[in-house]
Amino acid sequence: MPVSPKQARTLKHCSWVAFLVVPPVVFMSLFVVYPILSAFAYAFYEWRGLARGDFVGLANFKEVLFGATMAPTVWNAFLHNVYALVALMIVQNGGGFFLAWLLYKEPFGFRFHRIAVFVPVVLSTIIVGFLWKLFLNPNFGIVNQALYTVGLDSWAKPWLGDSSTALGALVLANAWHFVGFPTLVYLAGMQRIPSEIIEAARLDGTTEWQLLRNIVWPLVAPSTTILFTLLFIGAFNWFEIPYVMVGLDGSPFGSTDVLGLVFYRTAFGNQSASIQNFGLGSALATLIFLFIVVFASMLTLWLRRREIQF
Repeated sequence: MPVSPKQARTLKHCSWVAFLVVPPVVFMSLFVVYPILSAFAYAFYEWRGLARGDFVGLANFKEVLFGATMAPTVWNAFLHNVYALVALMIVQNGGGFFLAWLLYKEPFGFRFHRIAVFVPVVLSTIIVGFLWKLFLNPNFGIVNQALYTVGLDSWAKPWLGDSSTALGALVLANAWHFVGFPTLVYLAGMQRIPSEIIEAARLDGTTEWQLLRNIVWPLVAPSTTILFTLLFIGAFNWFEIPYVMVGLDGSPFGSTDVLGLVFYRTAFGNQSASIQNFGLGSALATLIFLFIVVFASMLTLWLRRREIQF
């Protein structure tokens, strides 16, 4: 049966759409949706190594949240993730905002600085972790050597070996790695502000702080929504920097333990937890996933409403 030109165009259009849509849908189904559903299913079974045992219902979830053995470790790690979220919000996103403002004013060499501030973002997280592990080495690290040079010997310490500084050191390394991203996002938001608004505020005698707080900050609220949502997701998925810099045990003495490390140790085992338990690991992964989805959605909706109020 002959095909009309209109039908041929429609068929061509549908084929092109299918060619663009089907491969990513298949890829996402195989490597994202299926693992999530599998982890959810595994969480309801008892596991003996790689062998699936009996159906145990919510017992794995109960052990993760309230069990005498695992719950203290999980809640300790959760608090460290919360600490990382708050600290990175201040250091990484806050620092990015002020760097964006400096670049917005186009200082000397601002084009170079725009590129330079983003370079750490494109580096491998593994490379950044090892780099900062060398920087913070107590014997030959550049941080302690700089302190010795300026006469602050008493400030030098084993940054990653001291429980009081280890988590802060990880936050600093992560902030250095990613501060370029919020910088450019905020810079893009500031460049969308009509210059007449800034000029009118300056003519009215507005101070720099008042300008940032009362005019620039509210007008870049959409950028803040995006950045905070991404940071929230990243903070509770935090794994690479802690793993590279302090190892799977969250050393020293669990002071850098985060949920990602606890999940990996539980599901796959390590030197301190050689017996792996897919059931508990899957239960923890499911809880992390649900927590991120629910709270990230609620935060996004709340921040969107705040944008409208601004």
